[in-house]
Amino acid sequence: MGNDGTRIVLTGFMGVGKSTVARHLARLTGKRQVDLDDEIERSRSATIPDLVKAEGIERFRQIETEVLAEVLGARMAAIISLGGGAWITEANREIIKANGVTAVWLETTFDHCWRNIRFSRKERPLVKNKRQARKLFDERERYYCLADWHFVIDRGYNSFDIAQKIASDVFSIDVAGKRGRHAPR
Repeated sequence: MGNDGTRIVLTGFMGVGKSTVARHLARLTGKRQVDLDDEIERSRSATIPDLVKAEGIERFRQIETEVLAEVLGARMAAIISLGGGAWITEANREIIKANGVTAVWLETTFDHCWRNIRFSRKERPLVKNKRQARKLFDERERYYCLADWHFVIDRGYNSFDIAQKIASDVFSIDVAGKRGRHAPR
């Protein structure tokens, strides 16, 4: 894949680090990045938990699809980080494919995600405890594996390492020696 217009979405379970990887990737590539959850909150003037509470999960998924279509149709960014459940909706996968966007799955263990979920201040409306999170993780994996690219996050990898790998492999950008503002030393 060349550097000439390649666009990607990052998918994976909540807490995997999609938003952080996207920010590093934007710095490394010089491409614009959009977080779909942030875009939903901005466009609806409400937080995701408040939208889910007020509208219900089914309506929230419809809103998510509408905003994804807007973001992709307007070509707002080359790097879009999805919410953890966006990729499981077939309509979203179809919109992504129809727009010629490459889907990248950040794959890791449940324990990695759970550790990040537990220590995050972000409210997760679909996860109240570890058992619920594990069930959701197991259900979603069969959808995540439909992504075009898989990047397995092993021990010792951090979000900057993953961003470098994606910049190199997907965007064909030589990132040797580049360090982001928040890159590990």
